[in-house]
Amino acid sequence: MKQDELIQKIKQLAKERDALLIAHNYQRDEVQEIADITGDSLALSIEAAKTDKQVIVFCGVHFMAESAAILAPEKTVLLPRTDAGCPMADMVTAEGLRELKQQHPDATVVTYVNSSAAVKAESDICCTSSNAISVARSLDAKKLLLVPDRNLGRYIAKHVPEKECICWEGYCPTHDRLQPEAILKTRAEHPDALFMAHPECTPEILELADHICSTSGMYEYAAKSPAQKFIVGTENGILWRLRKENPDKEFIMPSNCLICPNMKLTGLKDILSCLENMEPRVTVDEETRVRAKTSLDRMLAVPRD
Repeated sequence: MKQDELIQKIKQLAKERDALLIAHNYQRDEVQEIADITGDSLALSIEAAKTDKQVIVFCGVHFMAESAAILAPEKTVLLPRTDAGCPMADMVTAEGLRELKQQHPDATVVTYVNSSAAVKAESDICCTSSNAISVARSLDAKKLLLVPDRNLGRYIAKHVPEKECICWEGYCPTHDRLQPEAILKTRAEHPDALFMAHPECTPEILELADHICSTSGMYEYAAKSPAQKFIVGTENGILWRLRKENPDKEFIMPSNCLICPNMKLTGLKDILSCLENMEPRVTVDEETRVRAKTSLDRMLAVPRD
């Protein structure tokens, strides 16, 4: 089946199934192209909860579909590829987090949304890469357990020096692979370019950044900046929308390592199969869902700086 035919069938079936197609910013170009909504993981989950559609097709990875199921339990949440996981989310378990909490009973657990529902359920509050500092500053606690991303944790710790921060030793393999040498080389080749970096990058990379922000922050920064060239320090799927929204600007990847294999698993055929069979479905047991939702709700109640 040709791509145009695939797209037509997907759109027709989505209409029949009363389905909303949502795609993460790191998905393949053709997947983002057909999505009703694109965005970061939490924004998409919030959109899933708000929509009047009864079916959510989440083109992303497993923890993202779980978040949609947490916020919208009455809807059918489908994940086209069940093997689309997140290595960083897998680096922490609920059992492991409970052990760490026992070692630090006076600490507040701040968990990145890039985590499983079970880990969110063991947490006090969640955060995203865009609101992590605001969340940390909002807490009265003097000791924070920052889970599971050590790079985001160190980024938070730098901005709340008054708090003791203990970072879980997880990381995003894609962002963690980016080396300072690649940035320095790209900067030498493009001295007029600004470097945008995601907080999942290592501290050495963030030290070189002109601007540190989430994927949604990169869209906003690129659109508002008078600069014409940008070096992009995050997964290369972000280029589709950056280039679409800023056709007169140039976006440069500093390395070919910034590709997440899990984010690239979902294709158009997977989406069509998902809609045809109404599976694989992602659900969260009610006890876990309620506890995880509490952590998300606390985060959503925090005013942004």
